[in-house]
Amino acid sequence: MREIKQGGATLAEFALSVVIFFTAMFFVMETARAVYVWNTLQDATRRAAHAAAMSDFSNPAVMDRIRQAAVLRDNAGPLPLGTPVSDAHLRIDYLALTRNADGSLAMTPIPAAGMPSCPVRAHLNCIANPNGANCIRFVRARLCSPDSDACDDVQYEPLLPLTAINHALPQATTIAKAESLGYQPGSTLCP
Repeated sequence: MREIKQGGATLAEFALSVVIFFTAMFFVMETARAVYVWNTLQDATRRAAHAAAMSDFSNPAVMDRIRQAAVLRDNAGPLPLGTPVSDAHLRIDYLALTRNADGSLAMTPIPAAGMPSCPVRAHLNCIANPNGANCIRFVRARLCSPDSDACDDVQYEPLLPLTAINHALPQATTIAKAESLGYQPGSTLCP
């Protein structure tokens, strides 16, 4: 009789231990995934800013490929193991270095209506006035919620709902100096 009672106690202890072990293991896995996402976001914006600084900003297909490559994909979709972050969450802005009234310089976002129509025009704008409002001097890539015009935080989604890690992901902003922006000597001038 004693062996049967001992067997039941061992089974109960094992069941409790398994629950505690798997809970701890899932929490460690979720924490590791959160750290992976945080680190990968900064790298994604760095990759996007660097590629956008050398690519034709007026070509939507090129810009889509840059965003997709930044989140380690060949097509539209989420960052591997990084849901909800996708290529749609990467926002690429172009900045001018304008001179303020007091003589100081400030990075100013160029609105879509003020963007040059092609890389050749951007190059000519910067030759004419390096501190002009339509001279692209810097490229900024950042992580934003695609649902709003403002750059709102993206909420972290746990892989397993048991862990309930609830926080906003960092915006992970990267600013790179504009390089060729797709300009090649000898290119024809756009309208």
